[in-house]
Amino acid sequence: MSWADVLFVNMCSDILDNGFSTEGQNVRAKWPDGTPAHTIKKFGVVNRYNLQEEFPALTLRPTYIKSAVDEVLWIWQKKSNRTADLASGIWDEWADENGTIGKAYGYQMGVKYRFPFGEMDQTDAVLWQLANAPYSRRIMTNMYNFADLTEMGLEPCAYSMTFNVTREHGDGGEGSGRFVLNAVLNQRSQDILTANNWNVVQYAVLLMMLAQVSDMLPGELVHVISDAHIYDRHAPIVREMIKRPQFEAPTVRLNPDIRDFYQFTKDDVIIENYQKNPQIKDIPVAI
Repeated sequence: MSWADVLFVNMCSDILDNGFSTEGQNVRAKWPDGTPAHTIKKFGVVNRYNLQEEFPALTLRPTYIKSAVDEVLWIWQKKSNRTADLASGIWDEWADENGTIGKAYGYQMGVKYRFPFGEMDQTDAVLWQLANAPYSRRIMTNMYNFADLTEMGLEPCAYSMTFNVTREHGDGGEGSGRFVLNAVLNQRSQDILTANNWNVVQYAVLLMMLAQVSDMLPGELVHVISDAHIYDRHAPIVREMIKRPQFEAPTVRLNPDIRDFYQFTKDDVIIENYQKNPQIKDIPVAI
């Protein structure tokens, strides 16, 4: 069975059985009919995925891996805030009259800053440090820019990455093998049913891409969720979903010929042996 399934089932069971309900509280989110969208939530959920062991895709229901990758490349590679630059329409609802989501996500990744090693944006700073200072403890990004929050179509949910490089055991003993790239993904809030595995697979692939172009191996992805919640109308769907059969994780690999991060496309992600349960349709979405 997929380790992602195991973590997902345990996380959802804990939220549903032991979580805090916002019922009766004043909440921002609403259902399309205007009813308050309450949640059951847990604070400070941490899930760890070892990419050297398997790719963390759910089999309880399909995750559209290439669409997830397309979005993370839209943010990290294209550094775009224009919804027309994204193949899917997942951001259309938050677009302004100019067809953008304001100063959010990709916009923040494209802003240039003056680093000790030169002026560049956050993506290029990560790539430079992985190539030139892999043991730095300052290889990180942050899209939660307080100065720009009022000009964002939506405040970022998955907002920060922190990278850390170790070495595998080589023939010469500990620390003599190839570099291993690990990362922490910080997320302030997550709708577990609709977004959890979407974010996990897209940042797992991003980690794989950054590792490949830096001549490293992908290591561990640690996902930290401050507010991990299940909406009230999602609870019965989740209870049914976590009882489904579980299958082995798919094999996901990258086109080995790509050595420049800016050359990757979603089609360079190769997915094999992805056995999964049927998709769950018509999931209500809170707004």
